[in-house]
Amino acid sequence: MLLKNRLFTPGPTPLLPAAQNAMAAFAAHHRTADFKALFTRVLADLKDFIGTQNDVLVIASSGTGVMEGSVSNLTSPGDKVLVLTAGKFGERWRDLAKAYGCQVELISKAYGETFSPDEVRAQLSPETRVVYLQATESSTGARHDVQGVAKVVRHHSPEALLVVDAITGLGTTHLDVDGWGIDVIIGGSQKALMIPPGLAYCAISERAWKRMDQTKNPRYYFDFRKERKAAQKGESAYTPATSLWAGLGAALDFIRQMGNGDLATGRRALVDNAELAAEMTRAGVHALGLELYCSSPSAALTAVTAPSEIDSGKIVKEFRESFSAVVANGQGDMKGKLFRIAHIGYYDYLDTIGILGALEHVLATVTSKPVDYGVALRAAQQVFHHANSARTEEAALAGAKP
Repeated sequence: MLLKNRLFTPGPTPLLPAAQNAMAAFAAHHRTADFKALFTRVLADLKDFIGTQNDVLVIASSGTGVMEGSVSNLTSPGDKVLVLTAGKFGERWRDLAKAYGCQVELISKAYGETFSPDEVRAQLSPETRVVYLQATESSTGARHDVQGVAKVVRHHSPEALLVVDAITGLGTTHLDVDGWGIDVIIGGSQKALMIPPGLAYCAISERAWKRMDQTKNPRYYFDFRKERKAAQKGESAYTPATSLWAGLGAALDFIRQMGNGDLATGRRALVDNAELAAEMTRAGVHALGLELYCSSPSAALTAVTAPSEIDSGKIVKEFRESFSAVVANGQGDMKGKLFRIAHIGYYDYLDTIGILGALEHVLATVTSKPVDYGVALRAAQQVFHHANSARTEEAALAGAKP
């Protein structure tokens, strides 16, 4: 049977065709009026996509580059920082902070778990300079309580900056960046923005900009102040990834169309799409007798615990060999224990139904237990039906209001 390669990984994610066309066609030099117009428009649109009034930067790097910049720009050697870690990417914050000589205090939870605001409150002190956490931990599929953490930080350690890795969170999670007081929020091009890896972006509060004038850690390429100064003139400090900028512009236009011309509305629709796909996937997984890996699952991806007798690598391999579908194995100590199905960005109802149908066949192949074909699909379709019914009823009520 014909096989189409499909990505169901937390990044890179499926590419938006309009963005692919824009990238292929773009040939402007980066110090021209044409690129300046694109540059300026994309930065303005990103504010609406993120949901912020703060200045936004876009840098040619992976998301980890801007994570590093969020340490080097905001800290000095010996600064006390609080890192919340419950997975591979929380551990990345820990390692970055140590690399820049920070005094790192940890709230460590087991993989798949999350943090309570009370735990964060207990670890904060007047000396805490920065708090680092994930919005969603894509190694485990967990969603962290960013709002709760932000409230605690603002109330109990008002001088501390709050930095959130939302690389898989933006476009899959409703986040009130300015209302909650997030000082730096980080995203990546290869996630909900539906273009290839290579661009990292962030929104930075005025509090954080002021901190940069006081900090002493070295920085050069990831000097955010240098990028801000260049952006005010409609350009980047260094050579930008011009084709990716063109793709980013097309992706933001697509999201605007999802909101009938309003980008902020489109962003909310994109998040709602991920939430619905995630709910459908979780229902299908449960119907097959499988368990989720975490108790607070995100909308970015669904992490599924492999059956006890099966290495999850066999499940990942069977998806690839039978359906050319790429799902993600566990990382580090979780390898062999779970598999991850993402529903980020350019991902819809048929993608969700397709991967659940494939999962039924995969389980029938790699396990000795009989599979009731269609059970996962029925569960997912019921979720979709109820969501559609609720939307129809809500629209009817809205139309009936005087």
